Amino acid sequence: MTQTPLASLSARSGIHLRLLGMAALWGASWPMGRIVALSVPPLLGASLRFVMASVLLLLWWLSVGGAQRVKHIAAAQWGWLVLAAATGIFGYSVSFMLGLQHLPAGRAAMVITLNPAATLLLAALFFHEKLNWVIVCGMVLAIVGAAMAISGGAPWALLSGSVGAGELIVLGCVGCWVAYTLIGRRLQGVDALTMTTLTAVIGAVMLLGASWVFEGASAWHSLQQAAPSTWLSVFGMALGATVLGYAWFLDGVKTLGASAAAAYITLVPIFGVLFSSLWLSEHMDASLLIGGALAITGMGIMHWGRRA
Repeated sequence: MTQTPLASLSARSGIHLRLLGMAALWGASWPMGRIVALSVPPLLGASLRFVMASVLLLLWWLSVGGAQRVKHIAAAQWGWLVLAAATGIFGYSVSFMLGLQHLPAGRAAMVITLNPAATLLLAALFFHEKLNWVIVCGMVLAIVGAAMAISGGAPWALLSGSVGAGELIVLGCVGCWVAYTLIGRRLQGVDALTMTTLTAVIGAVMLLGASWVFEGASAWHSLQQAAPSTWLSVFGMALGATVLGYAWFLDGVKTLGASAAAAYITLVPIFGVLFSSLWLSEHMDASLLIGGALAITGMGIMHWGRRA
């Protein structure tokens, strides 16, 4: 049955609203992560998030025939899945939680603006993806802006190593996310939902093991004193940022295409700074606002250059 123009417009509007919601949820994960990082040991906080998310993702994955897809995963692909979990789930989560112990959430959220530049640069190096002058200009602008925002207005300090631990740790998020993205390109034949679900489960096991070894049973006992805001933040990151955010993004990719859906990621750091200011009363100084504006503009230019 053919949709009427009004129904088609309504459906597309719904897609755009869900993508906007995705950007808001991913941005909100930074202040929520800050709340958790300051309340419970970092590995434990990351474990709780991905245990909850893994359960929800498994239920979704199994409901769409995920069990049948496992049979088609080759042994070599399982190796790549474990590596993807080690970087994109374990490594990213550890950098995320440790960085947020030292750095305000709004400033830390600006690290997102480095992800597209680093990913495109390494994709050009390893996969011979073509770059043009527009993309390169956007990369430079995004890198300079992000460095200014993260370093508090002293981007040269990142090169000299004179910045604090938080700035250096949160940059680990970039390396881990880029590795996860590029590994995903190696996993031909494994659909996005299967990769996300299996890496989340494997990563949750890694985080649980690391928490038990390095933080011990006392870390788990600390949950008895966890405030309601901590539990709400963990659940918000698990259900909102990890499951709903991914579901809405995947829906947008299917309907509008990967490029159009990815454009909404430009809004993630804006929501990160906004929610950090509203929920945590974090101060937005000139370096954060100017650096953030430059970085987000650079992301937009890169997106335009890729479409061109």
